[in-house]
Amino acid sequence: MSGLTLALDEGTTSARTLAFDGQGRAVAFSQEPLGATYPQPGWVEQDAAEIWARQHRTLESVVEQVGAERIGAIGITNQRETLVVWDRSSGRPLAPAIVWQCRRTEAICERLRADGVEPWVREKTGLLLDPYFTATKLAWLFENISGLRERAERGEAWVGTVDSWLLWNLTGGKVHATDGTNASRTLLMNLQTRQWDDDLLALFGVPRACLPEIQPSGSVFSEVILGGRAVPIAGILGDQQAALYGQACTRPGMAKSTYGTGCFLLKNVGEEVPAPPDGLLATLAWEKLGEK
Repeated sequence: MSGLTLALDEGTTSARTLAFDGQGRAVAFSQEPLGATYPQPGWVEQDAAEIWARQHRTLESVVEQVGAERIGAIGITNQRETLVVWDRSSGRPLAPAIVWQCRRTEAICERLRADGVEPWVREKTGLLLDPYFTATKLAWLFENISGLRERAERGEAWVGTVDSWLLWNLTGGKVHATDGTNASRTLLMNLQTRQWDDDLLALFGVPRACLPEIQPSGSVFSEVILGGRAVPIAGILGDQQAALYGQACTRPGMAKSTYGTGCFLLKNVGEEVPAPPDGLLATLAWEKLGEK
């Protein structure tokens, strides 16, 4: 693979695109701010159409700066647990994007904790029952938007985290996929199999038909046409896992801490799936093709 690599970095407060040369030097950059709305205390929403529009404009700006003929590949990194639901045919968002910070699903989490399922969920996912994660957001939408669950069951409504939303738009609606780093933050992926878990889907009432395919982070997910050329979309990583890898924490024991909208400390613990100590979470760092 030759040429420049474009990184699409869709964060909570801005959308950015950067171009890197073969030595890892940034040679072009574009950024646009993103807004959020707060309908009630503790609720945080964004406009999914705005997320795509601003990310796409930064992509176009960088392509104009460097020339489409120089671009060899594209990668995507993104705010992770934020939920987007859209019409499969038109691409129209069917609800506001519910941001990872949103606390509206606390009652759903409390109900599930009272049922005693949290240890079982934690064993499967490495996570806790918390509004932070995507599954309870989707359960809330199904409870509050009439007909949405039925549309999802028929495969008429697509569900995904922000990476899936960007990928679907970049490919003109041809590809509905995600990677394991984002899927591992939904409460729906089994950390051992690295696939959607039928028992978890049943617990949260999520139909498999609406979900993206989980692929290794280092997959060639699809292609996008830039300047008449097909350029591979050759990697997806959630933002914190991308920071772990980008800061070269590739060996067990290495860790990073980053400070943005939130503060996140991640440690590489190797290939085995650990039972996380109290107060910590286990999640997938990355998965290349053919390896963990």
